[in-house]
Amino acid sequence: MPGFDKHSKGNNMLDDHDEGARIGVWVALGVVAMLLFGLIAGLVIRSTHHRAPAPKAVAMAPAAGADAVLDIPLAGDIVGKVYFEVGKAELPADTAKPLGDALAAVSADSAKKLVLSGFHDASGDPAKNAELAKERAKSVREALKARGVAAERIVLRKPEQTTAEGPADEARRVEIRLVTLP
Repeated sequence: MPGFDKHSKGNNMLDDHDEGARIGVWVALGVVAMLLFGLIAGLVIRSTHHRAPAPKAVAMAPAAGADAVLDIPLAGDIVGKVYFEVGKAELPADTAKPLGDALAAVSADSAKKLVLSGFHDASGDPAKNAELAKERAKSVREALKARGVAAERIVLRKPEQTTAEGPADEARRVEIRLVTLP
Protein backbone atom coordinates (compact mmCIF):
# COMPACT_ATOMS: atom_id res chain seq x y z
CA MET A 1 0.00 0.00 0.00
CA PRO A 2 1.37 3.25 -1.04
CA GLY A 3 1.96 5.76 1.72
CA PHE A 4 1.53 3.13 4.38
CA ASP A 5 4.49 1.97 6.31
CA LYS A 6 4.91 0.08 9.49
CA HIS A 7 5.74 3.23 11.44
CA SER A 8 2.44 4.96 10.68
CA LYS A 9 0.47 1.97 11.97
CA GLY A 10 2.36 2.10 15.20
CA ASN A 11 1.69 5.83 15.57
CA ASN A 12 -2.05 5.27 15.13
CA MET A 13 -2.03 2.72 17.92
CA LEU A 14 -0.18 5.11 20.20
CA ASP A 15 -2.57 7.88 19.28
CA ASP A 16 -5.52 5.63 20.16
CA HIS A 17 -3.81 4.71 23.41
CA ASP A 18 -3.09 8.39 24.20
CA GLU A 19 -6.73 9.32 23.51
CA GLY A 20 -7.94 6.64 25.94
CA ALA A 21 -5.48 7.86 28.57
CA ARG A 22 -6.65 11.44 28.10
CA ILE A 23 -10.28 10.42 28.58
CA GLY A 24 -9.31 8.46 31.69
CA VAL A 25 -7.47 11.46 33.13
CA TRP A 26 -10.45 13.76 32.46
CA VAL A 27 -12.86 11.30 34.04
CA ALA A 28 -10.61 11.01 37.11
CA LEU A 29 -10.33 14.82 37.36
CA GLY A 30 -14.12 15.12 37.04
CA VAL A 31 -14.67 12.63 39.87
CA VAL A 32 -12.16 14.45 42.10
CA ALA A 33 -13.80 17.80 41.30
CA MET A 34 -17.26 16.40 42.14
CA LEU A 35 -15.97 15.03 45.43
CA LEU A 36 -14.38 18.37 46.33
CA PHE A 37 -17.53 20.32 45.46
CA GLY A 38 -19.64 17.85 47.44
CA LEU A 39 -17.34 18.15 50.45
CA ILE A 40 -17.36 21.94 50.32
CA ALA A 41 -21.16 22.06 49.90
CA GLY A 42 -21.58 19.66 52.82
CA LEU A 43 -19.38 21.80 55.06
CA VAL A 44 -21.29 24.94 54.10
CA ILE A 45 -24.64 23.29 54.81
CA ARG A 46 -23.38 21.88 58.08
CA SER A 47 -22.02 25.23 59.24
CA THR A 48 -25.31 26.98 58.48
CA HIS A 49 -27.26 24.38 60.48
CA HIS A 50 -24.91 24.36 63.47
CA ARG A 51 -24.75 28.06 64.15
CA ALA A 52 -25.30 29.19 67.70
CA PRO A 53 -28.98 29.85 68.36
CA ALA A 54 -30.02 33.44 68.04
CA PRO A 55 -30.32 35.14 71.39
CA LYS A 56 -33.82 35.27 72.74
CA ALA A 57 -35.54 38.59 72.62
CA VAL A 58 -35.32 40.08 76.07
CA ALA A 59 -37.31 43.26 75.87
CA MET A 60 -40.65 43.04 74.20
CA ALA A 61 -43.93 44.80 74.50
CA PRO A 62 -46.80 42.58 75.58
CA ALA A 63 -49.76 42.28 73.28
CA ALA A 64 -52.83 44.21 74.28
CA GLY A 65 -54.17 42.65 77.47
CA ALA A 66 -51.43 40.02 77.59
CA ASP A 67 -48.57 39.67 80.04
CA ALA A 68 -45.11 39.17 78.62
CA VAL A 69 -43.35 36.51 80.67
CA LEU A 70 -39.74 36.25 79.60
CA ASP A 71 -37.47 33.25 79.85
CA ILE A 72 -34.23 35.03 80.69
CA PRO A 73 -31.39 34.02 82.99
CA LEU A 74 -31.57 35.11 86.60
CA ALA A 75 -29.25 38.08 86.82
CA GLY A 76 -28.90 41.33 88.65
CA ASP A 77 -29.08 42.20 92.31
CA ILE A 78 -31.98 41.00 94.43
CA VAL A 79 -33.52 44.14 95.90
CA GLY A 80 -36.49 42.48 97.56
CA LYS A 81 -38.36 39.24 98.25
CA VAL A 82 -42.07 38.89 98.90
CA TYR A 83 -43.28 35.66 100.54
CA PHE A 84 -46.77 34.24 100.01
CA GLU A 85 -49.14 31.91 101.84
CA VAL A 86 -49.80 28.40 100.54
CA GLY A 87 -52.02 28.50 97.46
CA LYS A 88 -52.41 32.30 97.59
CA ALA A 89 -51.48 35.04 95.14
CA GLU A 90 -52.81 37.93 97.24
CA LEU A 91 -50.12 40.29 98.45
CA PRO A 92 -49.37 39.66 102.14
CA ALA A 93 -49.51 42.51 104.66
CA ASP A 94 -45.76 42.58 105.37
CA THR A 95 -44.61 43.86 101.94
CA ALA A 96 -43.72 47.46 102.84
CA LYS A 97 -39.99 46.80 103.26
CA PRO A 98 -39.30 44.71 100.13
CA LEU A 99 -41.47 46.94 97.92
CA GLY A 100 -39.89 50.09 99.40
CA ASP A 101 -36.40 48.71 98.80
CA ALA A 102 -37.30 47.86 95.18
CA LEU A 103 -38.78 51.32 94.63
CA ALA A 104 -35.64 52.99 96.02
CA ALA A 105 -33.36 50.81 93.86
CA VAL A 106 -35.20 51.42 90.59
CA SER A 107 -35.54 55.15 91.35
CA ALA A 108 -31.78 55.42 91.87
CA ASP A 109 -30.90 54.00 88.44
CA SER A 110 -33.08 55.05 85.52
CA ALA A 111 -31.28 52.69 83.10
CA LYS A 112 -32.32 49.55 84.97
CA LYS A 113 -35.56 47.61 85.26
CA LEU A 114 -37.13 45.39 87.85
CA VAL A 115 -37.47 41.72 86.94
CA LEU A 116 -40.04 39.83 88.99
CA SER A 117 -39.38 36.09 89.30
CA GLY A 118 -42.14 33.95 90.75
CA PHE A 119 -41.15 30.73 92.50
CA HIS A 120 -43.18 27.78 93.72
CA ASP A 121 -42.55 24.66 95.75
CA ALA A 122 -42.45 21.12 94.40
CA SER A 123 -45.76 19.97 95.89
CA GLY A 124 -48.92 19.75 93.80
CA ASP A 125 -49.58 20.13 90.11
CA PRO A 126 -46.59 21.80 88.38
CA ALA A 127 -48.79 23.62 85.82
CA LYS A 128 -51.04 25.07 88.53
CA ASN A 129 -48.00 26.00 90.62
CA ALA A 130 -46.41 27.82 87.68
CA GLU A 131 -49.63 29.76 87.10
CA LEU A 132 -49.81 30.59 90.83
CA ALA A 133 -46.18 31.83 90.76
CA LYS A 134 -47.04 34.01 87.76
CA GLU A 135 -50.10 35.43 89.55
CA ARG A 136 -47.92 36.22 92.57
CA ALA A 137 -45.46 38.11 90.36
CA LYS A 138 -48.37 40.01 88.82
CA SER A 139 -49.56 40.98 92.33
CA VAL A 140 -46.11 42.35 93.15
CA ARG A 141 -46.06 44.18 89.79
CA GLU A 142 -49.39 45.86 90.55
CA ALA A 143 -48.18 46.91 94.00
CA LEU A 144 -45.01 48.43 92.48
CA LYS A 145 -47.04 50.26 89.84
CA ALA A 146 -49.30 51.60 92.61
CA ARG A 147 -46.14 52.97 94.29
CA GLY A 148 -45.17 54.85 91.14
CA VAL A 149 -42.93 52.47 89.16
CA ALA A 150 -43.66 52.80 85.43
CA ALA A 151 -45.09 49.63 83.87
CA GLU A 152 -42.34 49.54 81.19
CA ARG A 153 -39.72 49.28 83.93
CA ILE A 154 -41.22 46.05 85.32
CA VAL A 155 -40.66 42.73 83.56
CA LEU A 156 -42.09 39.35 84.54
CA ARG A 157 -39.78 36.35 84.35
CA LYS A 158 -40.90 32.79 83.71
CA PRO A 159 -42.00 31.03 86.95
CA GLU A 160 -39.52 28.62 88.43
CA GLN A 161 -39.73 25.70 90.83
CA THR A 162 -37.55 25.70 93.91
CA THR A 163 -35.94 22.38 94.72
CA ALA A 164 -37.33 20.46 97.66
CA GLU A 165 -34.10 20.87 99.65
CA GLY A 166 -35.08 24.13 101.38
CA PRO A 167 -38.13 25.08 103.42
CA ALA A 168 -41.39 25.21 101.43
CA ASP A 169 -42.23 28.73 102.67
CA GLU A 170 -38.98 29.98 101.10
CA ALA A 171 -40.12 28.49 97.78
CA ARG A 172 -43.37 30.48 97.71
CA ARG A 173 -41.85 33.83 96.86
CA VAL A 174 -41.34 36.52 94.26
CA GLU A 175 -37.82 37.85 93.87
CA ILE A 176 -37.40 41.42 92.74
CA ARG A 177 -34.13 41.97 90.85
CA LEU A 178 -32.62 45.17 89.53
CA VAL A 179 -31.19 44.44 86.08
CA THR A 180 -30.00 46.09 82.91
CA LEU A 181 -32.10 44.98 79.92
CA PRO A 182 -31.80 46.23 76.37
